[in-house]
Amino acid sequence: MKTQHDAAIFLLRIALAVGFLSAVASRLNLWGVQSSGWKNFVHYTAETISFLPQSWAAIIAVLSTIAELSIGILLLLGFQIKRTARYASILTLFFAIAMSISFGIKEPLDYSVFAFSAGAFLLSTFSRYKWSLDQLLHQ
Repeated sequence: MKTQHDAAIFLLRIALAVGFLSAVASRLNLWGVQSSGWKNFVHYTAETISFLPQSWAAIIAVLSTIAELSIGILLLLGFQIKRTARYASILTLFFAIAMSISFGIKEPLDYSVFAFSAGAFLLSTFSRYKWSLDQLLHQ
């Protein structure tokens, strides 16, 4: 049973990491023709933050990309998982709220942003993380 629990925590961590990294890869055109591209991402950011000055869109796009890349890498490596997962939960909750304000509740539900945020929060609640850099550093 303990091994299944450890495996579930590991898979949650990897799924969240890959989700963040895939989003960044898309806006940097690393997915080829399936990529959204940077210009489209900045435009989508402007739509998502419709309640803020539109001049903020580019800087928010850059900051969110840096945050998502950092979170993705840290989760993938398994470093500072508890803290990183908390940040991931807060960041995605902000995304979900902004999407809800600008597009209505359906969009963040369709993209599972609330579920992503809840998964990150759940990951932050565990006391140990097998198969991680954290585990290696604390032995």
